[in-house]
Amino acid sequence: MTAPSTFGLSTEARNLHWLLSNLVEEVPGVHSVTVVSSDGLMLLSSDPGHLTAKAAGPAAGMPDGPKGSSADLATIVSGIGSLTVGAAKLMDGGGVKQTMVAMDEGSVFVMSISDGSLLGVHATPDCDMSVVAYHMALFVGRAGHVLTPELRSELRKSMESAL
Repeated sequence: MTAPSTFGLSTEARNLHWLLSNLVEEVPGVHSVTVVSSDGLMLLSSDPGHLTAKAAGPAAGMPDGPKGSSADLATIVSGIGSLTVGAAKLMDGGGVKQTMVAMDEGSVFVMSISDGSLLGVHATPDCDMSVVAYHMALFVGRAGHVLTPELRSELRKSMESAL
């Protein structure tokens, strides 16, 4: 993983980048991680240097995310989040806390953050799902109270400048 530049960011933003990097580096089987705002915009990514890269792939040292793109993972996470919120409303199920999609060649986990943002993880098919979910819950617990509107705006601007 290429460490994102946190130069000029607030302490809270740098801490969130650090937490995100740790999630990818410390949890076996995790390919990539993203945080998406409630309106579907990517706020944080474990791979901001490759937001639109598609061709290089794992052979070039890039994470093996959806088509090698953090933007693709953010789109998937936003879509899954929207779909599950709609399903929960139809079923009078209350708020959605976590969603997991297990596929032959990978897994996608989506967890709600207190402000309506979503944490999304793309992992290997043989990852320990309980370990991934545990570390996601730790991230959400640490990040949820600091994701203020001001911090979300700062994170959006830093993602836009990474493009």
